[in-house]
Amino acid sequence: MSPAMLVRLLPLSALLLSHEGSGAGHAAAGRIASTEAMSVARMAHTASVLRDGRVLVAGGFTGDGNAARSAELFDPASGTFGPLARMVVVRHSHSATILPNGKVLIVGGYGAGNEVIADVELFDPATRTFTRTGSLGSARAGHVAVLLGNGRVLIAGGVGPGWTFLSSAELYDPVTGRFRPTGPMTERRESHAAVMLRDGRVLVVGGHRDRRSEITLYASAETYDAATGTFTRAGDMRVRRHKHDAVLLRDGRVLITGGSDERDDGEYDSTEFFDPTTGSFAPGPTMRLARYKHTGSSILLPSGDVLIAGGAPQAEVFDPRRGAFTLVEGDGPLTGQFSAVASLGAGGVLITGGYGRGSGPRAAAWVYRP
Repeated sequence: MSPAMLVRLLPLSALLLSHEGSGAGHAAAGRIASTEAMSVARMAHTASVLRDGRVLVAGGFTGDGNAARSAELFDPASGTFGPLARMVVVRHSHSATILPNGKVLIVGGYGAGNEVIADVELFDPATRTFTRTGSLGSARAGHVAVLLGNGRVLIAGGVGPGWTFLSSAELYDPVTGRFRPTGPMTERRESHAAVMLRDGRVLVVGGHRDRRSEITLYASAETYDAATGTFTRAGDMRVRRHKHDAVLLRDGRVLITGGSDERDDGEYDSTEFFDPTTGSFAPGPTMRLARYKHTGSSILLPSGDVLIAGGAPQAEVFDPRRGAFTLVEGDGPLTGQFSAVASLGAGGVLITGGYGRGSGPRAAAWVYRP
């Protein structure tokens, strides 16, 4: 997605659009409270929970036309952010993946001058430093990254240099520190979502290719098999959508939420389920708020409920037992689009930055407690 699209702001009236769907009338599930702000206003950044429970916040778009090189650590015990050494390169719209050894793999994104980059680095919590590792075979931003059962990391799709939309995929091997090609996907995708299924396959769903009048949105889905290194079509959603989110439920189904249409001003309150046993999609309950640009902001809680923290001024919780959504009360409104979230343990969730409500990137942060 272009920097211009990143900083595009919606009016508050549009962000507050709600729908009296399933869950209306129920008490809010949990509460959100403000916590100390980050040192830098960010959106399209990442938040990764480390083994010791602290959260690494890295990069992002700062709103002055630049990507950030800064990073910071959130300590849930004190509720404060602390400084870190800078990353190797500036970046936003990148990915960050926790490796089995506890290090954080930070891949691609938009770098200096908002050019798509192939740079990759590792954050080591023991030394609190960033170092280079390998390099992508294809520079990309807005891709998906999923840790596989074999310890490798799948990188798929995104935008390449010159606004090329990619179907290519790569695997990062933490033993060698190198990338090698795999796949490719069956479609060129950006603004898509991906989630690991219980059987080890990766579901990739939705997204788009091309821009402006040439844009094509997808209802299609596909799965990646790490054993064969191939992607296979996996049916179609009920709705074409991009800038949505997907999260694995306890029962093995995948909940897909929100997104938007080609105009990017028609955000969705609709949801659907993917059932891997049948390979089919079914409509889900309506959310309380329409939301988009919230990929990665849905967290499976210890209770089996799902917190959907991004894409709108207020978070909501999905209860699979009732099949209904409930708004979360507390401090707010949230910033909404392109925020980053991370689990804090015991059901807590850190929500950071983003943009929306007539403002650019913000440094604000919140903590959800069930």
